[in-house]
Amino acid sequence: MSRRARISPTQAGLPDGGARRRTPGLRREEVAVLAGVGVSWYQWLEQGRDITVSSQVLDSVSRVLKLTSAERRHLYVLAGLNPPALEVAPGDRDMCDGLKRLIEAWMPFPAHIMDAYWNTVLYNDAAALVFGMRPEIVQNCLIAFFTDPIYKARSPYWQDVACEVVAQFRAACSDSPEDEGFQVVVEQARELSPEFAALWKRRDIRPGGQLKKQMEHPVVGALYVESTQLRVPARPDLAIVLHTPLPGTDTAEKLEWLTSPEGRRGLMYPVAG
Repeated sequence: MSRRARISPTQAGLPDGGARRRTPGLRREEVAVLAGVGVSWYQWLEQGRDITVSSQVLDSVSRVLKLTSAERRHLYVLAGLNPPALEVAPGDRDMCDGLKRLIEAWMPFPAHIMDAYWNTVLYNDAAALVFGMRPEIVQNCLIAFFTDPIYKARSPYWQDVACEVVAQFRAACSDSPEDEGFQVVVEQARELSPEFAALWKRRDIRPGGQLKKQMEHPVVGALYVESTQLRVPARPDLAIVLHTPLPGTDTAEKLEWLTSPEGRRGLMYPVAG
């Protein structure tokens, strides 16, 4: 009812009715007509009665009431249906500036941001120095993992980590099985990497979360970090990957030095060890 009240007849493409309207917003019968449902059925829907609803009808009602993606999901939950994926609201599309400040504040520890297909969106200087992230490689974290010689040379347990990486990417694919964007990445990775093709056939699947990594940096030696994937509800299309030094190691001190002016001197980009 509250969402119906905030939509004027003119916004819905109807005559406003002028002074004849006793209440603001749309009437129930107007919403029903615009959504293509019966007036009584719509009234029962608002009253929360035990009626049969479909996703198509809820989408029609959502369209008429101009519900946001979050409100549409809530309507599905109220109706007892599986909610659709949350879409990015227009007002949240400019959040990247804030997320960039977040990963810069994570310095001297590596951090990067990737989209749903694991395409690289942003990374901080520590990620460039430790993992070799740089403009001239393929800007996709999955493909770069399998094809970047610098990353592979620095990862002594690369093969073990590769199994986890592929299983996590398959989990991401399973959330959107009809999305062709994932298939494009998979096909490209298959063409470029026999290792990926072999692991993909295993059909292992694990949710994205935490992953321990050991890197052998040519300047500071062994680095032990734990990567954690985080998501911002307002930007479900993005994942923030933060790397934290593992306790009981000297990784934090090494990263402090590596990202200092002394450690950066002469290193525009890292080189293979």
